[in-house]
Amino acid sequence: QVQLVESGGGLVQAGGSLRLSCAVSGRTFPSRSMGWFRQAPGKERDIVAGITWSGKNTYYADSVKGRFTISRDNAKNTVYLQMNALKPEDTGVYYCAVDRFQREGVFTVWSDYGNWGQGTQVTVSS
Repeated sequence: QVQLVESGGGLVQAGGSLRLSCAVSGRTFPSRSMGWFRQAPGKERDIVAGITWSGKNTYYADSVKGRFTISRDNAKNTVYLQMNALKPEDTGVYYCAVDRFQREGVFTVWSDYGNWGQGTQVTVSS
């Protein structure tokens, strides 16, 4: 059974930084792509960033390009999201998720992911 636990969220002023972590238990982590999603109140859960199992390929939503960096440490079964130059519109609950299948590439739709963490709240004040 795969379990994901996010941490690192909090309240930060605009322009500040946060680093989210997602610890994954289970044997699937090293062989699966991972994604970070964001859900703001009243909005859908959208992908923010994704990374392939090797870490060689990444994906970023246009709204976070140049500000966020996704990375992973397969030895520690952990994926990270470094968030810099935060904006109020980055506010939301951030979830990490594991691709349903062992495959190449990063997939951007939430239904492509089969295991989710409980989420961590990020609030950016103006």
